[in-house]
Amino acid sequence: MKKRGRGKLAVLAAALLLCGSTVGEAAALSIQEAVDLAIAQNTSLRITEMGEDTARADLKSARGANSFDFGLSGSLTDGKINNESRQDNGSLSLSVGLPIYSGGKNQAKIESAEIGVDAARLKTERAREDLRLSVIQAYYNVLEAKKKIEIGQETVEKYQAHLTNVEQLFTAGSKARLDVLRSSVELTNARQNLLKAENDHEVKLLTLKNLLRIDAKEELILTEDFKFVPFHPGMDACVDYAYLHRKDLLIDVYNLKQRELDVKAARAGFLPSLRLSASTGASERFNPGSDNSHNYQVGLSASWNLFDSGVTEAAVDKAKTARDQAELTLVKDKEDISFAVRQLYYSMREAERRFAVTKAAVSEAEEDYYIASEKYRAGQGILLDIIDSQEALATAELNFNSAQYDYARFKAAVENAMGLGLGEDPGIADPERTAEREAFFRERGIVPNGPRASKDYRRAKEIIDANTPAKWAEQAAKEAAEAREGKGDR
Repeated sequence: MKKRGRGKLAVLAAALLLCGSTVGEAAALSIQEAVDLAIAQNTSLRITEMGEDTARADLKSARGANSFDFGLSGSLTDGKINNESRQDNGSLSLSVGLPIYSGGKNQAKIESAEIGVDAARLKTERAREDLRLSVIQAYYNVLEAKKKIEIGQETVEKYQAHLTNVEQLFTAGSKARLDVLRSSVELTNARQNLLKAENDHEVKLLTLKNLLRIDAKEELILTEDFKFVPFHPGMDACVDYAYLHRKDLLIDVYNLKQRELDVKAARAGFLPSLRLSASTGASERFNPGSDNSHNYQVGLSASWNLFDSGVTEAAVDKAKTARDQAELTLVKDKEDISFAVRQLYYSMREAERRFAVTKAAVSEAEEDYYIASEKYRAGQGILLDIIDSQEALATAELNFNSAQYDYARFKAAVENAMGLGLGEDPGIADPERTAEREAFFRERGIVPNGPRASKDYRRAKEIIDANTPAKWAEQAAKEAAEAREGKGDR
Protein backbone atom coordinates (compact mmCIF):
# COMPACT_ATOMS: atom_id res chain seq x y z
CA MET A 1 0.00 0.00 0.00
CA LYS A 2 1.22 3.50 -0.78
CA LYS A 3 1.98 5.87 2.04
CA ARG A 4 -0.77 8.18 0.82
CA GLY A 5 -3.26 5.31 1.26
CA ARG A 6 -1.98 4.70 4.76
CA GLY A 7 -2.59 8.34 5.60
CA LYS A 8 -6.20 8.07 4.45
CA LEU A 9 -6.73 5.03 6.63
CA ALA A 10 -5.23 6.84 9.60
CA VAL A 11 -7.65 9.74 9.05
CA LEU A 12 -10.48 7.21 8.77
CA ALA A 13 -9.47 5.60 12.06
CA ALA A 14 -9.46 8.97 13.80
CA ALA A 15 -12.84 9.85 12.29
CA LEU A 16 -14.36 6.56 13.41
CA LEU A 17 -13.11 7.03 16.95
CA LEU A 18 -14.29 10.63 17.08
CA CYS A 19 -17.70 9.78 15.65
CA GLY A 20 -18.06 6.59 17.66
CA SER A 21 -17.10 8.08 21.00
CA THR A 22 -16.35 11.31 22.78
CA VAL A 23 -14.41 11.89 25.96
CA GLY A 24 -15.86 9.67 28.67
CA GLU A 25 -18.19 7.85 26.29
CA ALA A 26 -18.03 4.39 24.75
CA ALA A 27 -17.02 3.66 21.17
CA ALA A 28 -19.99 2.44 19.10
CA LEU A 29 -19.11 0.44 16.00
CA SER A 30 -20.99 -1.48 13.33
CA ILE A 31 -19.34 -4.46 11.66
CA GLN A 32 -18.09 -2.40 8.73
CA GLU A 33 -16.80 0.35 11.00
CA ALA A 34 -14.97 -2.26 13.07
CA VAL A 35 -13.38 -3.71 9.93
CA ASP A 36 -12.35 -0.26 8.69
CA LEU A 37 -10.87 0.62 12.07
CA ALA A 38 -8.88 -2.61 12.23
CA ILE A 39 -7.51 -2.10 8.72
CA ALA A 40 -6.52 1.43 9.63
CA GLN A 41 -4.58 0.69 12.78
CA ASN A 42 -3.94 -3.04 13.22
CA THR A 43 -0.23 -3.45 13.97
CA SER A 44 0.18 -6.82 12.26
CA LEU A 45 -1.28 -5.45 9.05
CA ARG A 46 1.06 -2.46 9.14
CA ILE A 47 4.02 -4.83 9.47
CA THR A 48 2.81 -6.74 6.41
CA GLU A 49 2.42 -3.49 4.47
CA MET A 50 6.09 -2.74 5.04
CA GLY A 51 6.88 -5.75 2.89
CA GLU A 52 5.83 -3.63 -0.09
CA ASP A 53 8.50 -1.07 0.76
CA THR A 54 11.07 -3.86 0.98
CA ALA A 55 10.00 -5.23 -2.41
CA ARG A 56 10.29 -1.80 -4.02
CA ALA A 57 13.76 -1.39 -2.53
CA ASP A 58 14.76 -4.79 -3.98
CA LEU A 59 13.53 -3.68 -7.39
CA LYS A 60 15.50 -0.45 -7.15
CA SER A 61 18.62 -2.42 -6.24
CA ALA A 62 18.14 -4.86 -9.14
CA ARG A 63 17.73 -2.05 -11.65
CA GLY A 64 20.73 -0.23 -10.26
CA ALA A 65 22.93 -3.30 -10.70
CA ASN A 66 22.21 -3.16 -14.44
CA SER A 67 22.80 0.55 -14.87
CA PHE A 68 25.68 3.04 -14.76
CA ASP A 69 28.00 3.20 -11.81
CA PHE A 70 30.29 6.16 -11.11
CA GLY A 71 33.45 6.26 -9.04
CA LEU A 72 35.58 9.15 -7.84
CA SER A 73 38.94 8.82 -6.12
CA GLY A 74 41.76 11.16 -5.16
CA SER A 75 44.97 11.29 -3.17
CA LEU A 76 47.41 13.78 -1.70
CA THR A 77 50.86 12.59 -0.62
CA ASP A 78 53.84 14.15 1.12
CA GLY A 79 57.09 12.18 1.38
CA LYS A 80 60.87 12.12 1.35
CA ILE A 81 63.34 9.34 0.46
CA ASN A 82 66.89 9.43 2.01
CA ASN A 83 68.56 12.74 1.26
CA GLU A 84 66.36 13.60 -1.72
CA SER A 85 64.17 16.65 -1.78
CA ARG A 86 60.71 16.55 -0.27
CA GLN A 87 57.95 15.57 -2.73
CA ASP A 88 54.30 16.68 -2.69
CA ASN A 89 51.91 14.98 -5.15
CA GLY A 90 48.16 14.97 -5.82
CA SER A 91 45.89 12.95 -8.10
CA LEU A 92 42.19 12.76 -9.00
CA SER A 93 40.36 10.21 -11.16
CA LEU A 94 36.77 9.60 -12.30
CA SER A 95 35.45 6.26 -13.63
CA VAL A 96 32.20 5.16 -15.24
CA GLY A 97 31.03 1.59 -15.85
CA LEU A 98 28.06 -0.02 -17.54
CA PRO A 99 27.29 -3.74 -17.77
CA ILE A 100 26.55 -4.61 -21.41
CA TYR A 101 25.81 -8.30 -21.10
CA SER A 102 25.50 -10.48 -18.01
CA GLY A 103 24.26 -13.69 -19.60
CA GLY A 104 20.69 -12.67 -18.67
CA LYS A 105 21.41 -12.60 -14.92
CA ASN A 106 20.69 -8.91 -14.34
CA GLN A 107 17.57 -8.93 -16.52
CA ALA A 108 16.24 -11.99 -14.68
CA LYS A 109 16.78 -10.32 -11.31
CA ILE A 110 14.99 -7.16 -12.45
CA GLU A 111 12.00 -9.13 -13.72
CA SER A 112 11.91 -11.17 -10.52
CA ALA A 113 11.98 -8.00 -8.42
CA GLU A 114 9.13 -6.50 -10.46
CA ILE A 115 7.10 -9.61 -9.79
CA GLY A 116 8.07 -9.36 -6.11
CA VAL A 117 6.52 -5.90 -5.87
CA ASP A 118 3.20 -7.19 -7.16
CA ALA A 119 3.40 -10.25 -4.91
CA ALA A 120 4.00 -8.03 -1.88
CA ARG A 121 0.93 -5.97 -2.81
CA LEU A 122 -1.16 -9.15 -3.07
CA LYS A 123 0.16 -10.32 0.27
CA THR A 124 -1.01 -7.10 1.88
CA GLU A 125 -4.42 -7.42 0.22
CA ARG A 126 -4.74 -10.98 1.48
CA ALA A 127 -3.75 -9.85 4.96
CA ARG A 128 -6.56 -7.27 4.82
CA GLU A 129 -9.04 -9.97 3.81
CA ASP A 130 -7.88 -12.25 6.63
CA LEU A 131 -8.09 -9.37 9.11
CA ARG A 132 -11.61 -8.62 7.91
CA LEU A 133 -12.61 -12.23 8.54
CA SER A 134 -11.03 -12.18 12.00
CA VAL A 135 -12.89 -8.98 12.94
CA ILE A 136 -16.23 -10.25 11.64
CA GLN A 137 -15.88 -13.55 13.48
CA ALA A 138 -14.76 -11.79 16.66
CA TYR A 139 -17.68 -9.36 16.34
CA TYR A 140 -20.20 -12.19 16.08
CA ASN A 141 -18.45 -14.07 18.89
CA VAL A 142 -19.08 -11.11 21.18
CA LEU A 143 -22.72 -10.89 20.10
CA GLU A 144 -23.25 -14.61 20.68
CA ALA A 145 -21.55 -14.42 24.08
CA LYS A 146 -23.84 -11.54 25.01
CA LYS A 147 -26.89 -13.57 24.00
CA LYS A 148 -25.63 -16.44 26.16
CA ILE A 149 -25.56 -14.03 29.10
CA GLU A 150 -29.15 -13.01 28.39
CA ILE A 151 -30.24 -16.64 28.18
CA GLY A 152 -28.32 -17.45 31.34
CA GLN A 153 -29.88 -14.50 33.15
CA GLU A 154 -33.33 -15.55 32.00
CA THR A 155 -32.65 -19.10 33.19
CA VAL A 156 -31.54 -17.86 36.61
CA GLU A 157 -34.67 -15.73 36.90
CA LYS A 158 -36.87 -18.69 36.01
CA TYR A 159 -35.17 -20.94 38.54
CA GLN A 160 -35.39 -18.19 41.18
CA ALA A 161 -39.10 -17.74 40.52
CA HIS A 162 -39.60 -21.48 40.61
CA LEU A 163 -37.65 -21.81 43.89
CA THR A 164 -39.80 -19.09 45.43
CA ASN A 165 -42.92 -20.92 44.28
CA VAL A 166 -41.68 -24.26 45.65
CA GLU A 167 -40.79 -22.68 49.00
CA GLN A 168 -44.29 -21.24 49.22
CA LEU A 169 -45.83 -24.60 48.38
CA PHE A 170 -43.53 -26.30 50.92
CA THR A 171 -44.60 -23.81 53.58
CA ALA A 172 -48.21 -24.59 52.70
CA GLY A 173 -47.42 -28.27 53.11
CA SER A 174 -48.16 -29.32 49.51
CA LYS A 175 -44.55 -30.01 48.46
CA ALA A 176 -41.70 -31.97 49.99
CA ARG A 177 -38.45 -30.54 51.33
CA LEU A 178 -36.66 -32.51 48.59
CA ASP A 179 -38.22 -30.29 45.92
CA VAL A 180 -36.89 -27.19 47.66
CA LEU A 181 -33.38 -28.60 47.88
CA ARG A 182 -33.34 -29.74 44.25
CA SER A 183 -34.66 -26.38 43.04
CA SER A 184 -31.98 -24.59 45.05
CA VAL A 185 -29.26 -26.76 43.51
CA GLU A 186 -30.55 -26.06 39.99
CA LEU A 187 -30.57 -22.34 40.74
CA THR A 188 -26.96 -22.52 41.92
CA ASN A 189 -25.94 -24.39 38.77
CA ALA A 190 -27.69 -21.80 36.62
CA ARG A 191 -25.86 -18.98 38.39
CA GLN A 192 -22.56 -20.75 37.81
CA ASN A 193 -23.31 -21.08 34.10
CA LEU A 194 -24.18 -17.39 34.03
CA LEU A 195 -20.81 -16.51 35.58
CA LYS A 196 -19.05 -18.60 32.94
CA ALA A 197 -21.04 -16.86 30.20
CA GLU A 198 -20.13 -13.43 31.58
CA ASN A 199 -16.43 -14.32 31.69
CA ASP A 200 -16.57 -15.76 28.16
CA HIS A 201 -18.13 -12.50 26.97
CA GLU A 202 -15.30 -10.47 28.52
CA VAL A 203 -12.68 -12.67 26.84
CA LYS A 204 -14.41 -12.44 23.46
CA LEU A 205 -14.73 -8.66 23.82
CA LEU A 206 -11.04 -8.38 24.71
CA THR A 207 -10.16 -10.36 21.58
CA LEU A 208 -12.14 -7.95 19.40
CA LYS A 209 -10.56 -4.92 21.08
CA ASN A 210 -7.13 -6.38 20.44
CA LEU A 211 -7.88 -6.71 16.72
CA LEU A 212 -9.12 -3.12 16.65
CA ARG A 213 -6.17 -1.96 18.79
CA ILE A 214 -8.58 -0.40 21.25
CA ASP A 215 -7.54 -0.06 24.86
CA ALA A 216 -8.81 -2.97 26.92
CA LYS A 217 -10.34 -0.59 29.49
CA GLU A 218 -12.32 1.37 26.90
CA GLU A 219 -15.98 0.50 26.65
CA LEU A 220 -17.07 -0.80 23.26
CA ILE A 221 -20.67 -0.94 22.05
CA LEU A 222 -21.60 -3.14 19.08
CA THR A 223 -24.40 -1.47 17.18
CA GLU A 224 -25.17 -4.28 14.74
CA ASP A 225 -26.67 -7.71 15.30
CA PHE A 226 -27.23 -10.80 13.17
CA LYS A 227 -29.14 -10.29 9.95
CA PHE A 228 -29.85 -13.19 7.65
CA VAL A 229 -28.25 -12.50 4.26
CA PRO A 230 -28.78 -15.39 1.82
CA PHE A 231 -25.72 -16.80 0.09
CA HIS A 232 -26.59 -17.71 -3.49
CA PRO A 233 -23.51 -18.97 -5.44
CA GLY A 234 -23.07 -22.72 -5.89
CA MET A 235 -20.17 -24.57 -4.33
CA ASP A 236 -18.37 -25.40 -7.60
CA ALA A 237 -18.64 -21.78 -8.71
CA CYS A 238 -17.08 -20.70 -5.41
CA VAL A 239 -14.16 -23.09 -5.93
CA ASP A 240 -13.62 -21.90 -9.51
CA TYR A 241 -13.70 -18.30 -8.36
CA ALA A 242 -11.14 -19.05 -5.65
CA TYR A 243 -8.77 -20.57 -8.22
CA LEU A 244 -8.74 -17.26 -10.09
CA HIS A 245 -8.93 -14.74 -7.27
CA ARG A 246 -7.25 -16.05 -4.14
CA LYS A 247 -4.36 -13.65 -3.60
CA ASP A 248 -2.18 -16.25 -1.91
CA LEU A 249 -2.69 -18.59 -4.88
CA LEU A 250 -1.65 -15.79 -7.24
CA ILE A 251 1.38 -15.26 -5.03
CA ASP A 252 2.23 -18.95 -5.56
CA VAL A 253 2.06 -18.35 -9.33
CA TYR A 254 4.37 -15.36 -8.96
CA ASN A 255 6.71 -17.35 -6.75
CA LEU A 256 6.92 -20.09 -9.39
CA LYS A 257 7.81 -17.50 -12.04
CA GLN A 258 10.49 -16.02 -9.76
CA ARG A 259 12.04 -19.46 -9.22
CA GLU A 260 12.13 -19.97 -13.00
CA LEU A 261 13.96 -16.66 -13.28
CA ASP A 262 16.37 -17.83 -10.58
CA VAL A 263 17.23 -20.80 -12.80
CA LYS A 264 17.88 -18.41 -15.66
CA ALA A 265 20.08 -16.24 -13.45
CA ALA A 266 22.04 -19.27 -12.24
CA ARG A 267 22.64 -20.46 -15.80
CA ALA A 268 24.20 -17.09 -16.57
CA GLY A 269 27.28 -18.41 -14.79
CA PHE A 270 27.96 -20.57 -17.86
CA LEU A 271 27.98 -17.52 -20.15
CA PRO A 272 30.42 -14.64 -20.66
CA SER A 273 29.82 -11.12 -19.40
CA LEU A 274 30.69 -7.79 -21.02
CA ARG A 275 31.29 -4.45 -19.35
CA LEU A 276 31.89 -1.01 -20.80
CA SER A 277 34.10 1.29 -18.78
CA ALA A 278 35.60 4.75 -19.10
CA SER A 279 37.88 6.74 -16.83
CA THR A 280 39.79 9.99 -16.71
CA GLY A 281 42.34 11.29 -14.27
CA ALA A 282 44.85 13.99 -13.50
CA SER A 283 47.98 14.14 -11.34
CA GLU A 284 50.15 17.02 -10.24
CA ARG A 285 53.48 17.43 -8.47
CA PHE A 286 53.69 20.45 -6.23
CA ASN A 287 57.20 20.09 -4.84
CA PRO A 288 59.97 20.10 -5.96
CA GLY A 289 58.90 22.15 -8.89
CA SER A 290 55.58 21.81 -10.57
CA ASP A 291 54.41 19.24 -13.07
CA ASN A 292 51.04 17.79 -14.08
CA SER A 293 49.63 15.15 -16.38
CA HIS A 294 46.19 14.04 -17.63
CA ASN A 295 44.90 10.72 -18.91
CA TYR A 296 41.73 8.99 -20.03
CA GLN A 297 40.79 5.54 -21.21
CA VAL A 298 37.74 3.79 -22.65
CA GLY A 299 37.46 0.05 -22.82
CA LEU A 300 35.26 -2.99 -23.20
CA SER A 301 36.10 -5.88 -20.92
CA ALA A 302 34.89 -9.45 -21.15
CA SER A 303 35.06 -12.29 -18.66
CA TRP A 304 34.13 -15.93 -18.95
CA ASN A 305 34.47 -18.44 -16.18
CA LEU A 306 35.33 -21.59 -18.13
CA PHE A 307 35.66 -23.93 -15.18
CA ASP A 308 34.64 -23.47 -11.53
CA SER A 309 34.69 -27.09 -10.29
CA GLY A 310 30.88 -27.46 -10.58
CA VAL A 311 29.93 -24.40 -8.50
CA THR A 312 27.68 -22.94 -11.22
CA GLU A 313 26.17 -26.32 -12.00
CA ALA A 314 25.32 -26.79 -8.33
CA ALA A 315 23.68 -23.35 -8.24
CA VAL A 316 21.57 -24.30 -11.27
CA ASP A 317 20.52 -27.58 -9.67
CA LYS A 318 19.58 -25.77 -6.47
CA ALA A 319 17.50 -23.23 -8.41
CA LYS A 320 15.74 -26.04 -10.30
CA THR A 321 14.87 -27.79 -7.05
CA ALA A 322 13.40 -24.55 -5.67
CA ARG A 323 11.41 -24.17 -8.90
CA ASP A 324 10.02 -27.72 -8.61
CA GLN A 325 9.10 -27.07 -4.98
CA ALA A 326 7.28 -23.90 -5.99
CA GLU A 327 5.36 -25.81 -8.64
CA LEU A 328 4.32 -28.50 -6.16
CA THR A 329 3.37 -25.82 -3.64
CA LEU A 330 1.06 -24.29 -6.21
CA VAL A 331 -0.62 -27.65 -6.83
CA LYS A 332 -0.91 -28.35 -3.10
CA ASP A 333 -2.38 -24.94 -2.33
CA LYS A 334 -4.99 -25.37 -5.05
CA GLU A 335 -5.98 -28.68 -3.48
CA ASP A 336 -6.10 -27.10 -0.01
CA ILE A 337 -8.17 -24.17 -1.26
CA SER A 338 -10.67 -26.50 -2.94
CA PHE A 339 -10.98 -28.51 0.27
CA ALA A 340 -11.31 -25.40 2.45
CA VAL A 341 -14.00 -23.80 0.28
CA ARG A 342 -16.04 -27.00 0.10
CA GLN A 343 -15.71 -27.73 3.81
CA LEU A 344 -16.73 -24.20 4.82
CA TYR A 345 -19.55 -24.21 2.26
CA TYR A 346 -21.00 -27.41 3.75
CA SER A 347 -20.70 -25.96 7.25
CA MET A 348 -22.45 -22.77 6.16
CA ARG A 349 -25.35 -24.67 4.60
CA GLU A 350 -25.60 -26.90 7.66
CA ALA A 351 -25.83 -23.83 9.91
CA GLU A 352 -28.44 -22.37 7.56
CA ARG A 353 -30.60 -25.49 7.92
CA ARG A 354 -30.09 -25.53 11.70
CA PHE A 355 -31.26 -21.96 11.77
CA ALA A 356 -34.66 -22.96 10.40
CA VAL A 357 -34.98 -26.09 12.56
CA THR A 358 -33.99 -24.53 15.88
CA LYS A 359 -36.32 -21.59 15.32
CA ALA A 360 -39.32 -23.89 15.71
CA ALA A 361 -37.66 -25.77 18.58
CA VAL A 362 -37.47 -22.59 20.68
CA SER A 363 -41.18 -21.99 20.33
CA GLU A 364 -41.97 -25.57 21.28
CA ALA A 365 -39.56 -25.53 24.23
CA GLU A 366 -41.09 -22.32 25.59
CA GLU A 367 -44.54 -23.82 25.32
CA ASP A 368 -43.38 -27.00 27.03
CA TYR A 369 -41.80 -25.05 29.89
CA TYR A 370 -44.84 -22.92 30.62
CA ILE A 371 -47.20 -25.86 30.48
CA ALA A 372 -44.94 -27.89 32.78
CA SER A 373 -44.75 -24.96 35.20
CA GLU A 374 -48.50 -24.59 35.31
CA LYS A 375 -49.06 -28.30 35.81
CA TYR A 376 -46.61 -28.30 38.71
CA ARG A 377 -48.29 -25.30 40.25
CA ALA A 378 -51.64 -27.01 39.94
CA GLY A 379 -50.23 -30.10 41.66
CA GLN A 380 -50.43 -32.29 38.56
CA GLY A 381 -46.73 -32.31 37.61
CA ILE A 382 -43.44 -33.27 39.16
CA LEU A 383 -40.28 -31.30 39.75
CA LEU A 384 -38.33 -33.28 37.15
CA ASP A 385 -40.70 -32.02 34.46
CA ILE A 386 -39.82 -28.43 35.37
CA ILE A 387 -36.07 -29.10 35.35
CA ASP A 388 -36.17 -31.02 32.07
CA SER A 389 -38.31 -28.41 30.34
CA GLN A 390 -36.08 -25.56 31.55
CA GLU A 391 -32.94 -27.33 30.36
CA ALA A 392 -34.62 -28.06 27.04
CA LEU A 393 -35.64 -24.41 26.67
CA ALA A 394 -32.16 -23.09 27.46
CA THR A 395 -30.60 -25.62 25.07
CA ALA A 396 -33.05 -24.70 22.30
CA GLU A 397 -32.33 -20.98 22.74
CA LEU A 398 -28.58 -21.58 22.74
CA ASN A 399 -28.84 -23.78 19.65
CA PHE A 400 -30.93 -21.18 17.85
CA ASN A 401 -28.46 -18.39 18.61
CA SER A 402 -25.52 -20.65 17.78
CA ALA A 403 -27.07 -21.49 14.40
CA GLN A 404 -27.50 -17.80 13.59
CA TYR A 405 -23.97 -16.78 14.42
CA ASP A 406 -22.47 -19.96 12.97
CA TYR A 407 -24.14 -19.11 9.67
CA ALA A 408 -22.81 -15.56 9.77
CA ARG A 409 -19.29 -16.70 10.66
CA PHE A 410 -19.19 -19.51 8.09
CA LYS A 411 -20.59 -17.20 5.40
CA ALA A 412 -17.77 -14.74 6.07
CA ALA A 413 -15.28 -17.64 6.05
CA VAL A 414 -16.57 -18.89 2.67
CA GLU A 415 -16.22 -15.41 1.19
CA ASN A 416 -12.70 -15.24 2.56
CA ALA A 417 -11.83 -18.68 1.20
CA MET A 418 -13.13 -17.60 -2.21
CA GLY A 419 -10.77 -14.65 -2.20
CA LEU A 420 -13.44 -11.97 -2.38
CA GLY A 421 -11.94 -8.53 -2.00
CA LEU A 422 -13.12 -5.98 0.54
CA GLY A 423 -16.66 -4.90 -0.29
CA GLU A 424 -17.15 -7.43 -3.12
CA ASP A 425 -20.50 -9.21 -3.41
CA PRO A 426 -20.27 -13.02 -3.55
CA GLY A 427 -22.86 -12.94 -6.31
CA ILE A 428 -20.16 -12.09 -8.83
CA ALA A 429 -18.87 -15.65 -8.51
CA ASP A 430 -22.11 -17.12 -9.91
CA PRO A 431 -24.27 -14.38 -11.47
CA GLU A 432 -26.92 -16.61 -13.07
CA ARG A 433 -27.61 -18.69 -9.96
CA THR A 434 -27.57 -15.57 -7.81
CA ALA A 435 -30.19 -13.88 -10.00
CA GLU A 436 -32.39 -16.97 -9.94
CA ARG A 437 -32.21 -17.43 -6.17
CA GLU A 438 -32.76 -13.75 -5.45
CA ALA A 439 -35.93 -13.84 -7.55
CA PHE A 440 -37.01 -17.02 -5.73
CA PHE A 441 -36.49 -15.39 -2.33
CA ARG A 442 -38.31 -12.23 -3.34
CA GLU A 443 -41.33 -14.08 -4.71
CA ARG A 444 -41.76 -16.29 -1.64
CA GLY A 445 -40.55 -13.89 1.02
CA ILE A 446 -38.20 -16.49 2.47
CA VAL A 447 -36.51 -14.51 5.21
CA PRO A 448 -36.16 -16.24 8.59
CA ASN A 449 -37.97 -14.39 11.35
CA GLY A 450 -37.97 -14.86 15.07
CA PRO A 451 -39.82 -17.88 16.49
CA ARG A 452 -43.59 -17.48 16.63
CA ALA A 453 -45.44 -18.62 19.69
CA SER A 454 -48.27 -21.11 19.19
CA LYS A 455 -51.81 -20.54 20.43
CA ASP A 456 -51.29 -23.01 23.27
CA TYR A 457 -48.11 -21.26 24.32
CA ARG A 458 -49.78 -17.86 24.41
CA ARG A 459 -52.51 -19.24 26.62
CA ALA A 460 -50.04 -20.92 28.96
CA LYS A 461 -47.99 -17.74 29.20
CA GLU A 462 -51.09 -15.76 30.03
CA ILE A 463 -51.86 -18.13 32.88
CA ILE A 464 -48.43 -17.83 34.44
CA ASP A 465 -47.95 -14.10 33.86
CA ALA A 466 -51.42 -13.11 35.11
CA ASN A 467 -51.92 -16.09 37.42
CA THR A 468 -55.56 -16.31 36.37
CA PRO A 469 -56.43 -19.92 35.58
CA ALA A 470 -60.10 -19.12 36.16
CA LYS A 471 -59.98 -16.55 33.37
CA TRP A 472 -58.51 -19.15 31.01
CA ALA A 473 -61.16 -21.69 32.00
CA GLU A 474 -63.84 -19.09 31.40
CA GLN A 475 -62.40 -18.32 27.97
CA ALA A 476 -62.22 -22.04 27.11
CA ALA A 477 -65.86 -22.53 28.16
CA LYS A 478 -66.87 -19.55 26.06
CA GLU A 479 -65.12 -20.97 23.00
CA ALA A 480 -66.69 -24.38 23.56
CA ALA A 481 -70.15 -22.78 23.79
CA GLU A 482 -69.54 -20.88 20.56
CA ALA A 483 -68.45 -24.08 18.88
CA ARG A 484 -71.65 -25.87 20.00
CA GLU A 485 -73.81 -23.00 18.79
CA GLY A 486 -72.04 -23.17 15.46
CA LYS A 487 -72.86 -26.89 15.13
CA GLY A 488 -76.46 -26.20 16.06
CA ASP A 489 -76.79 -23.59 13.29
CA ARG A 490 -75.55 -26.08 10.74
